[in-house]
Amino acid sequence: MLVTQIKPEKEILERISGKNVFVFVCPGCREVYFPQEKVEEFIQSLPADRVRSANLDYLCNREFVREYVQGYSSEIERADAVLVFSCGVGTQVISSLLENKIVYAGCDTLYLDGFQGLTVQNFNCDQCGECYLNHTGGICPVTHCAKGLINGPCGGAKDGKCEVNPDADCAWILIYKRLKKLGKLHLLKEILPARDYHKIITESLARKKL
Repeated sequence: MLVTQIKPEKEILERISGKNVFVFVCPGCREVYFPQEKVEEFIQSLPADRVRSANLDYLCNREFVREYVQGYSSEIERADAVLVFSCGVGTQVISSLLENKIVYAGCDTLYLDGFQGLTVQNFNCDQCGECYLNHTGGICPVTHCAKGLINGPCGGAKDGKCEVNPDADCAWILIYKRLKKLGKLHLLKEILPARDYHKIITESLARKKL
């Protein structure tokens, strides 16, 4: 099982304040604890004339989600940004489908021991407890980068390929290209602190908080 929690309100508002926003909410499969009430309260606190939302299960399934995203295409096109409340996989899937739109994560995903469910796509979530997708255009630097670097590339990439795995694209080159396409290269100037491994909590501690 894994647990999602809503990001601090200030952190989300810094990204979407004053913007027209389309919100995707994934209540989650049975392997996920999702803070449904807190998410609904947050959405209701936003200006009603600037927000459109849709609840959609299984955002981790790209082919399934693609058809529904197309159904909301006109509303998404009018939005300045897309906000996703789901585990990290769901946010990455939405980001991959909306290449011309900035997509923000509204949740952090926490690790729990035991079976965590399966995804049918090539997207992974490391359950960091502090999702970095808002800094990298929806491409995860932890799971896509062989070295898990969060503040830029190692310098060992060659012809756009990873130093560790030459068959894989360098995650940070992909991040750079996506941010450039979105006009968000300034995000690369944000220096992130080292990962706080205390946020990757154990099952026993997490259950006490639920």
